[in-house]
Amino acid sequence: MKLKLLLFVLIASRLTTYAQYDKGMIKQFFDAALTDRTAYENLRVLCKEHKGRITGSPEAEKAVEYTYNLMKEMELDNVFKQSVQVPRWVRGETERAHINSSKYGQTEVPVTALGTSIGTGNEGLLASVIELRSFAEMEKVGEASIKGKIVFFNEPMDPTLINTFAAYGAVGAYRTTGAARAAKYGAVGVVVRSLTTALDDYPHTGVMHYDQEVKKIPAVAISTNGADILHKLLQDDPELKFYFRTTCQNLPDVVSHNVIGELRGSEYPDEIITVGGHLDAWETGEGAHDDGVGCMQSIEVLRLFKQLGIHPKRTIRAVMFMDEEIAQSGGKVYANEADEKGEQHYFALEADRGALVPRGFGVSGPEERVENILALKKYFEPYGISEFKRGGGGVDISPLQRFGTPLSSCIPDDQRYFDFHHSGSDTFEQVNFREFQMGSAAIASFIYLIDKYDL
Repeated sequence: MKLKLLLFVLIASRLTTYAQYDKGMIKQFFDAALTDRTAYENLRVLCKEHKGRITGSPEAEKAVEYTYNLMKEMELDNVFKQSVQVPRWVRGETERAHINSSKYGQTEVPVTALGTSIGTGNEGLLASVIELRSFAEMEKVGEASIKGKIVFFNEPMDPTLINTFAAYGAVGAYRTTGAARAAKYGAVGVVVRSLTTALDDYPHTGVMHYDQEVKKIPAVAISTNGADILHKLLQDDPELKFYFRTTCQNLPDVVSHNVIGELRGSEYPDEIITVGGHLDAWETGEGAHDDGVGCMQSIEVLRLFKQLGIHPKRTIRAVMFMDEEIAQSGGKVYANEADEKGEQHYFALEADRGALVPRGFGVSGPEERVENILALKKYFEPYGISEFKRGGGGVDISPLQRFGTPLSSCIPDDQRYFDFHHSGSDTFEQVNFREFQMGSAAIASFIYLIDKYDL
C-alpha cells in the first residue's frame, strides 16, 4: 500500500513538473512572437509587393517565389515546390454599374465581378430588374416574371447570428449558384448583395459556379450600400433598369505551385504535421486577412521552433496552398501526392479565418484523439484563448481526411472578419500586429504540445 502511494506521489510530482515546464515553454512562444516583427514584415511584403495574386496569375507566381525564397533563407531542413494545375480567370477592366431611373436619373453603384463569371462584353448589359430574397421566391414568381431581366438577390447576412460564419454560410449559395439557377428561368444577368455584415461601398467578390447544362450569364456582387440604394429605388420605380459592364474571361489552365517548408522530425520523421494557409487571394484587395496571415503564421511556427531551439519529434510542414479560392487544386494535389508516396499525416491545421484576436481551436477526427487535444485548453486560458471545440479543419486540408488525420483550425474572433473578406478593404493595414502574433504563438504552442505528447 505504501509502495502504491509512493508511486502515485512520484507520478503526480512528475506531471506537475511537466505542466510547469510546458507553461514556461508556451510563455516563451508568446514572448518571442510578441517581441519580433519578422512575420509581420513578411506579411507586409506579401500584401504590398505581391497583391493581385489570384490563382494562375503572374502575381501569384511571384508570391510563390517570394515564399519559397523566404523559407530557403530560414535554412529549414527542406523547402520545395509542388506543381499544381490551376484555373486561370482574368477580371479585366474595372467594373462599372449604374441604375437608370425615369424618376431619379442615373445613379452609379459599386460592383465587382464574381470569380469565374463570364463578362458582359464591351457594350455592357442593360435590363429591367427583379428583386428576390430567396430561391423559393424565385421558383414562385417563375419564368414569366424573370425572363429577360437581371435578378437581384438581396438577402443580407443575418446580423442576429453571433457566429458570423454561420450567417455567411446561410446566404453563400446566392453568390455561388445564383447565376446558374436564375439562368434556368431566363434571366440575362445576376446582381448579388455582398456577403458582409458591414454597410459600406466595398463590393465583396468570391467564386461562383455555372451549370454546364444551362446558358451562362454574367454575375456581379454589389456593395451593401449599393444594394440598399437599388432596393429603395425599385420601391418607387419598379420599371427602372440596371446596367453593368464586365470584361472578365476564363482562360486555359496553367501550372502553379504549392510551397512547402519542413523541419525534420527527430524521432518520427515520417509522421507529418501540416500547418498551412492559402497563398492565392482575390485581387480586389491585398489578400491580408484572407489569407496572407495564415501563410505567414504557418511560416512563423517554423521560425519560432528554430529560435527557441525546439527539435520536434515529428516533421512539421508549413504549406502555402495554391488555388483555395476557385477550385481547391492545391489541397487536392497535396493529398493525392501524399497518397502516392505513402506519407503518414499525423495532424493538420489550416489558418484561414483571418488574424483578429485568437479565441481557440476547433478539432475534428477520431474521438479519442480529439478529446485529448481539446484537453490542452488549460494551457491557453491564461492568454484569453479558451474556445476549444469539436469541428475544425479547412478547405485545403480536408482531402487529408482519407488518412484519418485529425484536422484543426485556429479560431480568431469573427465579428469583423467579413468586413474585409473578399473585398478591397482586405489590406495589410487592417491587420493588427499584436492580434496577428498572438495567433502565431497560439498555433506554434498548440503544435508543440500535440507533437510532444503524441496527441
